Amino acid sequence: MVFQASQNGRRRAPSVVALSVGLIAACSLTACSSGEDAPQPEQVAEPEPTASSPAAPAREGAQRAVVSDILPYAEVDEELVYGHFVFPSDMIEPLPAIILIHEWWGLDDNVKSAADRLAAEGYIVLAVDLFAGRTADDVADARTLMLEVVENQALASANIQQAVDFVADTAGAPTVAAMGWGLGGSWALNAAMLAPDDLDAAVTFYGQVSDDANRLEAVSVPMLGFFAENDRGVAAADARAFGEVMTSLGKDIEIVIYPDAGHGFANPDSHNYNAELAEQSWRQTLEFFSTSLSDNGA
Repeated sequence: MVFQASQNGRRRAPSVVALSVGLIAACSLTACSSGEDAPQPEQVAEPEPTASSPAAPAREGAQRAVVSDILPYAEVDEELVYGHFVFPSDMIEPLPAIILIHEWWGLDDNVKSAADRLAAEGYIVLAVDLFAGRTADDVADARTLMLEVVENQALASANIQQAVDFVADTAGAPTVAAMGWGLGGSWALNAAMLAPDDLDAAVTFYGQVSDDANRLEAVSVPMLGFFAENDRGVAAADARAFGEVMTSLGKDIEIVIYPDAGHGFANPDSHNYNAELAEQSWRQTLEFFSTSLSDNGA
């Protein structure tokens, strides 16, 4: 497969043929290259669960048909890592990409559905897998899987770095964002610190955050964060402190804290689900991506 260099320095695939044939056929025959060792992100813990599975913010039907497949995008600890790769079926030139990071339930059908919804809005989306193909059916299993990531953060860091490399180099995306809910929201922030030169935006839905200015100094991309005033796992005060430190560092950050909302307000399976807030945050996220992922180098 031949790629052309774009003005912003990233390689760009010439057409959807290169993506559909090169990614869904050729790339699946070989392992993706391993990334270099990344700096250690802060340990994260999943807030008190409110549902049995994650789900994307609710919205009405998709705008575009999509093409999806399960592809290997990384090699971590000598094992191939497979993710849900999806893009609009009418794509002619490579589109901006979003790395979607699952909650502590794993890469299940709800996460894949969320990826499909984002792709239908006009993005290349790669839903990554931090749990080696495993998903959790109950809280105990979810906690066990999450702790594996917490205790082996170098592996998760390599996983996400290679996901970014995959969509930028192999898929030719001109710009790349990271997005996730809960555990995935925590790793969206970590990704912004791990790969500040490779990402262009990040969105966290009620993920663990930091007020450590030394660590946050590494963030160089616009960020959008959604939090809940009554979240028992990610305190609203922590979200405010995060926003204040980021602002003091001159970072491009917007923090939204919904009053009278709890953890999982964007998750239809949660007893804290709020359809109005889910729709509102989803639309704001799409507006954020529309601005932050515009390909100024094209």
